[in-house]
Amino acid sequence: MLPSIFGENLFDDFFNDDFAMIPMWNSRNALYGKHAKNMMKTDVRETDSTYELDIDLPGFKKDEVKLDLKDGYLTVSASKGLDRDQKDKEGRYIRQERYVGACSRSFYVGDVQPKDVSAKYEDGILKISLPKQAPKQLPQSTLIAIE
Repeated sequence: MLPSIFGENLFDDFFNDDFAMIPMWNSRNALYGKHAKNMMKTDVRETDSTYELDIDLPGFKKDEVKLDLKDGYLTVSASKGLDRDQKDKEGRYIRQERYVGACSRSFYVGDVQPKDVSAKYEDGILKISLPKQAPKQLPQSTLIAIE
């Protein structure tokens, strides 16, 4: 049995990531550390006229989340700050797991106008609705004129 503290194995970093011991491959997300891979989990649903995205952003407030639509790419970004002015009057911190940082994810959505996109954020889930584009029709004729 391996020792653990606060529900995490002390040897997680050593045994679970073979390349973490090599400094150039040991890149960490400053916002959520080794749990960054679990951020921004996204469900994409197709309806008759729209695509619906549900993106998990737990711990963020509405004003910390931003959407940007540029050159056919929808970028969802979230940034969080930690208020360092708060002090614990009961004692010193032994472990602090809240960080300052940012994360983002981009989706190719094609030629969509910002006015056609709607978004709502509640209970840590960002819900985005994008209109479907009409499929581009290829010419019906397959005959090529010879001169």
